[in-house]
Amino acid sequence: MKATVIRAAAVASVVLLGGLAAVGRGQPADTAATVKDDIRSAGHAVAHGATTVGHSIAEKSRATGHTIADDTRSARDTVRDDSKKTGHSIAEGARTVGRAVRDGFNRVKAGATGKPSEPAPKG
Repeated sequence: MKATVIRAAAVASVVLLGGLAAVGRGQPADTAATVKDDIRSAGHAVAHGATTVGHSIAEKSRATGHTIADDTRSARDTVRDDSKKTGHSIAEGARTVGRAVRDGFNRVKAGATGKPSEPAPKG
C-alpha cells in the first residue's frame, strides 16, 4: 500500500514537472488542459492510495486492539473477582470489629452503672 502511494506521488511529480515545462514553452491551450487533467488525475490517485493505506492501518489497529482485549479478558475478570472478594472480606472484618467494640462498650457500661444498656429505640 505504501508503495502504491509512493508510486502515485512519483507519477504526480513527473506529470507536474512535465506539465510545468510544457506550459513554460507556450504550448497550446489543449495541451495545458490535458496537463491539468493529468495532474488532477495523479492527485486523485495519490489521495485514493492514501485513503486505502489509512483504512488498512485502521483495520489492522482495530484487529490488534480486539486481540489484546480478548487476551487480557481472563486476567481482568480474575482481578475483578479477587477485588470483590477482598472488599467483602474487609467489610466483614470492619463489621466484626465494630460489633466487638460495641459489645465491649456495653459490658463496660453495664459494669460501671450496674444496669445493661438499652438498645436504641426504633422508629
